[in-house]
This record gives sequence, C-alpha cells and structure tokens, in this order.
Amino acid sequence: MRHTAVPLGVVMVMSATDAGGVSGGQALSAAEQAIVRYVDAHQDEAIALLERVVNINSGTHNLAGVREVGAVFRAEFDALGFETQWVDGSSWQRAGHLVSRHPGPGPKILLIGHLDTVFEPDSPFQRFERIDAGTARGPGIIDMKGGDVIIVQALEALRAAGLLPSMNIVVVMTGDEEEPGRPLARARAALVEAARGAVAAIGFEDGDGTPERAVVARRGTTSWRLTVTGRPAHSSQVFGEEVGDGAIYEAARILNAFRERLAGEPFLTFNPGVILGGTSVEFDAAQARGTAFGKTNVVAEHVVATGDLRALTRDQFERAKAVMQEVAAASLRHTSAELTFDEGYPPLAPTDGNERLLGLFDRASRDLGFGPVQPVSPDKAGAADVSFVAGIVPMIIDAAGLKGRDGHTVNETADLGILAVQAKRAAVTIARLAAQGAGR
Repeated sequence: MRHTAVPLGVVMVMSATDAGGVSGGQALSAAEQAIVRYVDAHQDEAIALLERVVNINSGTHNLAGVREVGAVFRAEFDALGFETQWVDGSSWQRAGHLVSRHPGPGPKILLIGHLDTVFEPDSPFQRFERIDAGTARGPGIIDMKGGDVIIVQALEALRAAGLLPSMNIVVVMTGDEEEPGRPLARARAALVEAARGAVAAIGFEDGDGTPERAVVARRGTTSWRLTVTGRPAHSSQVFGEEVGDGAIYEAARILNAFRERLAGEPFLTFNPGVILGGTSVEFDAAQARGTAFGKTNVVAEHVVATGDLRALTRDQFERAKAVMQEVAAASLRHTSAELTFDEGYPPLAPTDGNERLLGLFDRASRDLGFGPVQPVSPDKAGAADVSFVAGIVPMIIDAAGLKGRDGHTVNETADLGILAVQAKRAAVTIARLAAQGAGR
C-alpha cells in the first residue's frame, strides 16, 4: 500500500510558546482593539447565554429540544441583522438546521456549529453547573454549545467595531452532528449549499481541548458490515472436502487479513466493534447489539461483524476499501462473504489553503497576545461537519470553539476563560479575511 503524503506541519504537534512572551495589542488596528474591548465587557452575557442553552436538552433524538436551542440562537442572529431560516429535517429523520445569512459585499465566509449533543433526555447529565469562577460543567458545554456562543460573541464584537455591515457571513448550525440523519447527502445538503462560493470556513468544535491548537485536517469515517456464510455440519467434519472451514474461521481469516494488509499505514484505522457467530445470528444494527446460538460440536453457519474505517483522504479510503473487498472475496472452501460500506463522513484532507487559514488564525492569536496556534495531528481529530465542505471551500480550519475536557461524558467541563480568547481570535481572523478579500 502507498502511504498518503501529509505536510509535516500537520503531523507535528508542537508545544505552544509561552503567551507571556508575545506583546498583546501592538499589531492590532483600532477596530480590532474595539473588538477586544467589546468581548471583555460582555463576558457575563456570553456565559449567561451558554448556561441558558446548556440547560436545554438537545440530544440528537430530542427533536423538540434541538429546535428550542435553534430558536435561542436564531433570536441572536435576528438581532444581529441576519436573515435566518430553519431547514426542516423531517426528510432525514432529524430536527433540522439553522442557517443564518448576512449578505454583505465582502468575500463569503462560512462559520459552522451544531445544536445537538450526545446527551438524550434520559441521561442523568442535564444541567449547567458552575464549579468555580473559571470552570463549569454541563452537557454539550464544549461539544459544542460553547462554540456556538463564541460564534455569536465574535459577530457581536464585529458589529460593535463597525465591521459587520460590510461582511458576507453565513452561519450553519446543524441539528444532527452527533448522529447524522439518513440519507446523509440530504442531511448535509443545506451545509454544502451554504458553502458554495465561500472563500473560507471556520468550524467551532472543541478539537482536542487544547487552546493552543486548531484542526487543519480530519480523518473521515465510515462503517462497514461483514456477513459470512458457511456450510453447517458436525464439528468432526470441519476442514473436510464436503464441509470446509465454516463461517467463524472464514470471518477470522478476513479480519486478520485486514490487519496484516493494512495495519500501520499512517492515519488509516479500521476496527471491528461487534462480532456474532454461530448456527444462527440475530443482529440489530440500529442498537449495535444481537444474539448468537451455536454448539461446540456444530460448524458455524453464520457470522456478522461490524466496524468502522477512518482515513485522511478520499484516495486512502478507496484504496483501503479495495483491499478489504479483495480480502473478503478470497473465500475459504464452502464459505462466502459480503462486505458492505455505509455512508460516512468524508475526510478533511490537508491542503495549502487550510495551512494558510491556520496561519491567519495563528497571526491573530499572536497579535492578541495569546501566543501561537499549532495544528492538531489528524490522529487526534475525529470526523466533523467541516469535512463536508472540503473541496468546495479553499481554506478550512476547525476547533475554534470552547476548550475543556471530558467531552461526551458526564464530566464534560469547560474553561470559561477561553470563551473570550476564542471569540477574539475568531473575530480578528474574520475581520482580516474580509479586509483582505481572502487574498483576492
């Protein structure tokens, strides 16, 4: 297998320079200084908005809750003079998306958030809890209601500085990022359409939780299902000419061959998460659980295994899939196997444009006195909505959102001081993109 070439800066996550060594404000324009003053003066309001939305349950399958959080943010964008639209998600079995447009004369800039969380109404984790002056815990506080608040806060600061009226901004907050609806193409059609013509896109996920890092490359992901059938017989006849090896041996051969052929390629992983085998198998794909029946003296007739596949580029995906299909097709005697792949999140491959946008974000951070921002290794960056605009938008970064720890757990905790840092970084970056015409 060929290895995917990746820019060195993507795979080397460097330690951040001490922010104290960077002089804050010296490179800021008068308007950028106004941005800083606004953000500093309105932190209590930003935290209050964060608490309000965290206290609304918006688990992906709580459609009413997702719509309620969307309504809160819609009011914020309406107040900023955006044209807002709720895109109904019934055709892909989800709540829908909030799309907000500010069609100014400047270059189009896309900002991406999401409204849903992994915490459904039956979760014990439901409320915003202040731990101390600088930290708070709550469902979705960093993934990613904090990022949504940062988007609002940055845009309010741009308005206060007199910069927003001339800007062409589109904000898409999806309602099903944590568990996308199907068909996936329909579920992401509004995001893809909003991306057309944009010169840059910024995602406000939390990334790896480190304020000194941002994402310029994400691995895509898809799921796969392996179904194997063998010839049932008494176990004393296994390996014989009339019976062959059985379904379980065939499944083991296939899975081990995946490992032997593909393991170790940079940024490529494939993991079998569930396997069931025996005389009979019942598998509930939606619940990722099932039952199997078999006896020690009977050659297994059925196996079902499911897993995921993650890759950094579309080419890497296609080559891995081809190898996996080749392995599955080379069946042992009296067995057959079928390997299928589901829809999945596309990869955000590293590009020069993404590196350039990170450079602008890094420069803004340094000028603000916060020190450098380095790229996260793709191994540490899971799939996210920004990947759907790869190939459409020439410059993309992610992880501009609120930082903290223990995302997707009942200990999800935010560093509230990072709200202001990220809002300032985002607002100054957007202002400079607009002023420069994104290089046009």
